[in-house]
Amino acid sequence: MNTPPHTEPGTATDTPGPDQPLDLAGIGIGPFNLSLAALAHPLTQLRTAFYDQHPAFHWHPGLLIDGATLQVPFLADLVTLADPTSPWTFLNYLKTRERLFPFYFAERFHIHRAEYDAYCRWVSENLPSLHFGHHIDAVRWNHERNLFEIDFTQLDADGEAEALGRTYARNLVLGIGTAPHIPVPLRPLAEAPTVPVIHSADYLDHRERLLAADHLTVIGAGQSGAEIFLDQLRARPTGRENLHWLARTPAFAPMEYSKLGLEHFTPDYTRYFHALPERARDELLPAQWQLYKGIDHDTLAAIHDELYRRTLDGGWPNAVLTPGVQVRTAGRVGTTKVELHLEHAQQGSRSRLTTDAVVLATGYRERRLDTLLAALDPYLRRDASERPRVDEHHRLVLDPAITGSLYVQNAERHTHGVGTPDLGLAAWRSATILNSLTAKPTYPLPPRTAFTTFGLAHPPTRRTGTVPRQGSTLVPRH
Repeated sequence: MNTPPHTEPGTATDTPGPDQPLDLAGIGIGPFNLSLAALAHPLTQLRTAFYDQHPAFHWHPGLLIDGATLQVPFLADLVTLADPTSPWTFLNYLKTRERLFPFYFAERFHIHRAEYDAYCRWVSENLPSLHFGHHIDAVRWNHERNLFEIDFTQLDADGEAEALGRTYARNLVLGIGTAPHIPVPLRPLAEAPTVPVIHSADYLDHRERLLAADHLTVIGAGQSGAEIFLDQLRARPTGRENLHWLARTPAFAPMEYSKLGLEHFTPDYTRYFHALPERARDELLPAQWQLYKGIDHDTLAAIHDELYRRTLDGGWPNAVLTPGVQVRTAGRVGTTKVELHLEHAQQGSRSRLTTDAVVLATGYRERRLDTLLAALDPYLRRDASERPRVDEHHRLVLDPAITGSLYVQNAERHTHGVGTPDLGLAAWRSATILNSLTAKPTYPLPPRTAFTTFGLAHPPTRRTGTVPRQGSTLVPRH
């Protein structure tokens, strides 16, 4: 099937009741739950619905900088690595837009972020199981019905409450994503309106204001920080760049992108990491920062090329790039400037930097599940650090009194490793969840995915039979 079926978006009027519950309800519609919805779409034996408070799908709109590309190949779309015959592949998206030949001749392995966003929106606009404009208010377990109860508020086009509703499901999947992280010393500044101190997630909304600032400081040495620094550098006059780029990491380091290094983003490594003791996992993750916090080689080269170009007539650009620095404290100077108090870790030295604007490319943190799952908190099993335990099938480990499964997407880095937020594992994780849910290999997955054998155990072997389940998941419908 090359053309996605014509579908009408669901509405609150078809909300499943307790007598005909959903087999799976999803909370949040980012790329990961969108992947799950796309792979679940052809499984007619499943009744699914996914809810999100936003009016439509948008993927990091503040970072869709002109020319910025994904850091994973286009094959890491929503479905291909689990089912390349799916109608929801990126290549089929191009076909429906009559753009296959231009893409073929462009010879692009890494597509523009804006194009990935457009592809995901195309999928979201054609799947009938997605319900935007629904804010989830509470989730609890109904012991009498052995079902999850989900209370929601349906929102109008302006985001105002329009109606209340409740739906029931045998199983849940949480894909509520991550939230921008602002370091503690800078939070008071970010909350005040006078001097722009903004997170990189909102960069494009403030780009013109930041360009107008006489001096700009970018904090953070990941891909977002590099792209913003490059964008500002290109737009500012030679000799009057007035840019500072600061980072806590000891270097503006390239992302690990060797072919064997990339095998850390395979299911083989995910299984290996999950089987490690909790203490070993916690010690390992910080040491792997270059796997997921480094900078794309092409971006680093473009920055150096731009800086070098500005030396052709003699002199150096007025741009300072300093790694190994952390912001101890910060404060305002009058109403138009910010003062950053800096400390260099290796030198043990301190200094102050006065600037007119700050962009915080300080990353994201997993959204806490506590508020949404407050009613289920007594049933959650936790590790020694009080984090939710997550089994190999991406299910929260629950008290046996809860017979349904509660899956998570991009909330399990502490149990599944660096590949958790990686788009390249989206389809595999979605397929794993669906195989667990249906108790059979609905989407056959390869038993081995890497040349590297992680650890001393034998390479994973092909599994047969049904997939282990946590409690009862599906009740057949006739």
